[in-house]
Amino acid sequence: MRIGISGTHGTGKTTLAEALSAHLPGHLTADEPYYLLEEEGYEFNFPPSPDDYRALLARSLHSLNAQPQQPRVVFDRTPLDYLAYLAATGADAERAADTPALKPALASLNLLVITVITPETERLLPTPDLPELREAMNEALLDLVYADPLGAWAEVPVLELDGPLENRLPAVLTALGR
Repeated sequence: MRIGISGTHGTGKTTLAEALSAHLPGHLTADEPYYLLEEEGYEFNFPPSPDDYRALLARSLHSLNAQPQQPRVVFDRTPLDYLAYLAATGADAERAADTPALKPALASLNLLVITVITPETERLLPTPDLPELREAMNEALLDLVYADPLGAWAEVPVLELDGPLENRLPAVLTALGR
């Protein structure tokens, strides 16, 4: 299974990705594009700029497309994250999207998991930086996922995780038929 996890910062994506990889035989967790770019020498602004999000979007597309022969991957972030961050910062996310590349990349996923801000994430997870950006990205991501203005991921099953943190792994495993 190829699973993509999307969500704003501080919602438990990495923890969920690692737990899924541990529970799904033969699965590996793909590194988050931010860390891949950092390892390649990319220097990010703080807060990230629209150009940074465009670079992350391109790297995320590359990650999804570079591993088509690997059928057992959990992606910690998808291109939708960076489109949502672009939208949250006021950039035209639809214009920034490379729709011809986006559609096959997202179509390669068997499941798109969305981690959202909940009262529990706010209470139990560490307080993240840039709370206004975080909230705006959360809203932009949900708008993008459900509206699909680019017509690029309508066929990908979506699981929105808005319940208790301890129910996330079982919910994803159930959605996968495990």
